[in-house]
This record gives sequence, C-alpha cells and structure tokens, in this order.
Amino acid sequence: MRVLIVESDANLGWLWQRHLERRGFLVECARTQDEAAESIAEGEPDIIILDLVLSEGSALAVADYASYRRPEARVIFVTSASFFSDGSIFALAPNACAFLSKGTAPDDIASVVEHYGTRT
Repeated sequence: MRVLIVESDANLGWLWQRHLERRGFLVECARTQDEAAESIAEGEPDIIILDLVLSEGSALAVADYASYRRPEARVIFVTSASFFSDGSIFALAPNACAFLSKGTAPDDIASVVEHYGTRT
C-alpha cells in the first residue's frame, strides 16, 4: 500500500514515515501543495496523511485534487489547531476518513493508516 505524507515539518514527516515503513508501507513525503499534487499524479497513493496547516499552499486544495485525480484514495487529516474540531472537515472533504491531532503517537497513526488502507 502506498502512503503519501503531506507535512511541512520535515522531522515530523520523517518520524511518521519511519513508523509506516516498519509496517511495510511504501511511503513518500511532500512538504508543500505543489509537491503533494505531483506525488498524487505520479505516485497514486492509497492513503494520504495531510496536515491541515501547510507552510506553502492549501491542504484543502490538496484534498480536492486527490478527490479528482485519485478518488479512491482516503485522506487522514492531522492538525495542531482547534478549527474543524467540530467534524466539519468531513463535509468539506468527501475523501476524509479520519481527523487526528498532530500529537497522536506515530504507532497510532500507523494503525489508523492500516485500518483505512485495508478498505481501499
């Protein structure tokens, strides 16, 4: 299964990547909207872990592009902010399957990826 991590913090993206690779996932990281769009077009990810607050670009634009280019891919949103805590992200992004805190343990994120990845 292919996983795309879209996270501006390279260290955090690397940490998640290592945990996912240990479970046998093929993982690619992107740090910006443009890098994510390129990865979606070329890499065909099954699961996308997407930080809602990117330093360059829009996470919702990434989710929208993924829904067009790779409609079967599921998006796991992560954030450290409190907006969308009411669950409204699921109304804005039809490909959203989970909404997690950035502070979620990497092993727990890997378990969520594993859970939703088996449903693709």
